[in-house]
Formats: sequence, structure tokens, C-alpha cells
Amino acid sequence: MYPGNLLKHLRAFIQTARTGSVSAAAEKLFLSQPSVSQQIRALEEELGRPLFERHGPRMQLTPAGKALLEMARPLIDRIDALPDEFQRRYGSLETGEIRIAAGESTILHLLPSLMMRFRQKHPGIFVHLHNVTGADGLGMIREDEVDFAVGSMLDVPSDIDYQPIWHFNPVLIMSPDHPLARRRKIALTDISPHGLILPPRRLTTYRMIDMVFQSHNLPFRVTLEVGGWEVIKKYVSLGMGISIVTSICITDADREKLVVRDMNEFFPRRSYGVVMRRGAYLSPQSERFIDLMNPELFGG
Repeated sequence: MYPGNLLKHLRAFIQTARTGSVSAAAEKLFLSQPSVSQQIRALEEELGRPLFERHGPRMQLTPAGKALLEMARPLIDRIDALPDEFQRRYGSLETGEIRIAAGESTILHLLPSLMMRFRQKHPGIFVHLHNVTGADGLGMIREDEVDFAVGSMLDVPSDIDYQPIWHFNPVLIMSPDHPLARRRKIALTDISPHGLILPPRRLTTYRMIDMVFQSHNLPFRVTLEVGGWEVIKKYVSLGMGISIVTSICITDADREKLVVRDMNEFFPRRSYGVVMRRGAYLSPQSERFIDLMNPELFGG
């Protein structure tokens, strides 16, 4: 097979694998559907194995197709990124864009100072910041809809790379008139009888708290599930319950209306960092953003 044709066939294959549809792949590649189908058939004939199982309009990868995708995607990514990489090494790269996924709390508390530093150093690079939940962020990473995500992970899937950069202490927050507020030292047994305000159970914080209480054979009671640290702090300040959050979200203003106690003795420190698809090739613009993620920036 002529190398130029192989690249075309691999691009058609990768786009079809990403979208699960020949028509969607054709649209992204600005080709006709018959042309994409023909390139996939030619690749299958060359390799001697079927790459897709066809279920109506949906295309699902065979084991051979999954293996090829794992091998081919990094190669095509590097080829497609070659012009930017060349400019980075031999020219001045001050344009382009970055696509970042992050949760609302990360966007509010972790990214503002980073975004300001990046904007000062690279004003010509445009940043798309996607506000997502953990599962949605992983989906965007897997579909290459974002370059990387910034967030926290407990269980890292085999197809994902996680690079922790910052670490923050877990803290218990409560209103000043809560019965536990008068105690300087608080144990898990003290928290157990009181109602907790937590994020939805599908998120990392809830799972971490559940894991710790289970490991100590203690029950815990959730009186309210609500997303976002700012909302949780608001309801805690109103005396509707207590919560366990990460210290990055506690400001000086919060300490005037909330009582904060360190829980590092019982709960693991929370890491935050870069999340990306294993084997993905980062653009030079993305590398420049990640280079600014200094662990000392937040005392992590």
C-alpha cells in the first residue's frame, strides 16, 4: 500500500472509530460516505482482518480494530501536530488554542490564577474552558474533544493518564453554632451522628468519604446532596448540616462565617492535576499551559 494512501485510510479508520459512524467520520473528514467506506475496506484487505462489526449505521471495533486504534492514533496525532511542533521548535508559537475540561469547583478555585498567568505570558493563545462533571470530562478526553482535563481522581482507568500536581487537606466545615464547633479535635465517631451535606454520590468526594467511613466500620448520614462547593458552603453556613470539603475551596471570607477543622488524620489528602488520554500527543500550546502548573503555586 502506498504510504500516502495508508495515512488516508488510517485517518478514515480513526474518525470512524471515534464517532462510531461512517457518515459522521465523512463529515469530519470532508469526504463522501462511500469514500470513507472504501478506505476502511482497503485497510481491512491490507491487514487481512475485519476492523469493525457493523450494526446498522453503528460501527463497533473488533478486537483487531481496537489493537489498530491503540497503535495508529498516537502516530496520526503526531503527524497532525507536526506543523505546530515544528513552529514551536523553530519559530515563535504564540497563536492557536487549548481545550480544557474541569469541574465547576476546579474552575472557581484552582484555575483562575493559572489562567491569569497563562494569559499574561501567551495572550495570543485562545482557551476553551469546558465546565463538566468527572464522567463527562472523561468522555470528552476519550473522544478527543478536549486536549486534557484538570481535576482530581481516585480510580484511574487503564486508558487514562493522571499526573497529580497539587495536594490539599480535607477539612470539616460547620456553622459557628453547631455542637461540634466548640471542639478543637474532632474524630470520625463525632461526625457519624450528624447530617452531612455532600456532592452527588457519583463524584470523587462522596466516594472518598464513603470509603473512609466504611474502613472504620462507622455509619454516616447524608441529609442533602448538592453539587458545587460554593453551594455546600452556603447551606452549611445556614446551619443545615456539616460537610467535608477540600481546603483549596476555603477562603478568608469563609473562615469568618464557618468553623473549619483539619481532618487530615482520617481522610487522605486530595490530589489535583492533569488528566489526559493515555498515549495522547499534547500540542505545544497545551504543554505551555501545563508547564505553569507549579506545585508551589498553592502550597501543594
